[in-house]
Amino acid sequence: MNNQLEFIVDKDSKTIFMTREFAADLDLVWDAFTKAEILELWMAPKPYRIQTKDMNFTVGGRWLYTMVSAEQPNPTRYSMQEFLEIHPKTDFTTKNTFSDEHGNSMGTAFSIVKNIFTPGAETTTVRIEKVFDDLATLEMMSTNGFKEGMAVCTDNLAEYLRSVTGK
Repeated sequence: MNNQLEFIVDKDSKTIFMTREFAADLDLVWDAFTKAEILELWMAPKPYRIQTKDMNFTVGGRWLYTMVSAEQPNPTRYSMQEFLEIHPKTDFTTKNTFSDEHGNSMGTAFSIVKNIFTPGAETTTVRIEKVFDDLATLEMMSTNGFKEGMAVCTDNLAEYLRSVTGK
């Protein structure tokens, strides 16, 4: 099993490809990506934590959330994922932007993210394809800690899944 995050930057397609295998069945991994109460357990590098403002996991719905910490308990910047496509237990696609607490965009930069889930015998592989609207945003994200942050987050997810499965 490959328990490290594979992270590939393709400037030609303005895409970051991330892949990670988890020692858990598809149902558990799918829930970890689609339920706010579970996302809040792993989707932030410590000492930060995710705080969900609202989530409606349906096509046309959204997940509006922010990262908080003891040092930053009152955030002013949120992230919003709008659900564009959902194919249960297979994949889902979002449009991701930074926003205020009401979901109003804070600029024009965005990415389209496809999360693909592939079950194995005793594992589930997740492939994330993050396509940026412009090369400058891709370059900023790929050189300012995004890779390291995602590696920590996927390690957090693996730890959560071990706590649930005992594996």
